[in-house]
Amino acid sequence: MFTKIKNIDTAFQQVRTFTTVIVLCCILLCAYSIYQGFKTAEIARSQVYLIANGQAVKGVISTRTENLGVEIRDHVRTFHELFFTLDPDDKAIQANLSKALYLIDGSGKQVYDGLQEKGYYNGIISGNISQRVKIDSVRVDLEQEPVKFVCFARQEIQRSSSSVERRLITSGTIREVARTDNNPHGILIENWRILLNKNINPINAPANEISNY
Repeated sequence: MFTKIKNIDTAFQQVRTFTTVIVLCCILLCAYSIYQGFKTAEIARSQVYLIANGQAVKGVISTRTENLGVEIRDHVRTFHELFFTLDPDDKAIQANLSKALYLIDGSGKQVYDGLQEKGYYNGIISGNISQRVKIDSVRVDLEQEPVKFVCFARQEIQRSSSSVERRLITSGTIREVARTDNNPHGILIENWRILLNKNINPINAPANEISNY
C-alpha cells in the first residue's frame, strides 16, 4: 500500500517537474518571439523607400549624428560649387550666388561684396570667362566645438585666349541650424576664409590676367 502511494507521489513529482519545464520553455519561446517581433518592427520602421528616376530605392533612417560628417562635407562641397561656378551671364551668376549665400553666414557675403566692389563679376561677363571648381577633398574635425573644416579644391578659369588652373584652399566652422528648402542639410558655414588661391597651371596666359580673390 505504501509502495503504491510512494510511486504515485514520485510520478506526480515527475509530472510536475516536466510540466514546469514545458511552461518555462513556452515562456522563453514567447519572450523570444515578442523580442524578435519588436526588433523586426524597428527595422521596418527604420527603412524608407525613395522614388528616383521612376524606381523605388530602399533607404535606411539614421540619426543626424551618425551622418554629420557626410552632411558637412556635402554641404561644404555644394557651397563651393555654387559660389565658384561662374559663367558670363549675370542671371546665372546671381542665381548661383543667391543659393550659395543661404548656406553661409555673413563671412560669405563679405567676400562676395569685396569681389563685387572690385568688379570681378563684371569682368567675368565682359571677358566671356567661364569658371569651374573641382573639390579634391573636405577635411572635417568632429572632435572640436565648433566643428572645423578645410576644403581643398582647384579652379579652372577659361577664356577665349587662355586657360588657367588655380589651387584653392578654404576653411571655416560649422553650426547646425533648422533644415529648410534653401538649406536642406540644416548646416551653416561660419568664419569662412580663403587661405590660398593661386595659379598652378597657366596655359597661354600670364598670372596677372586672372583676377585674384
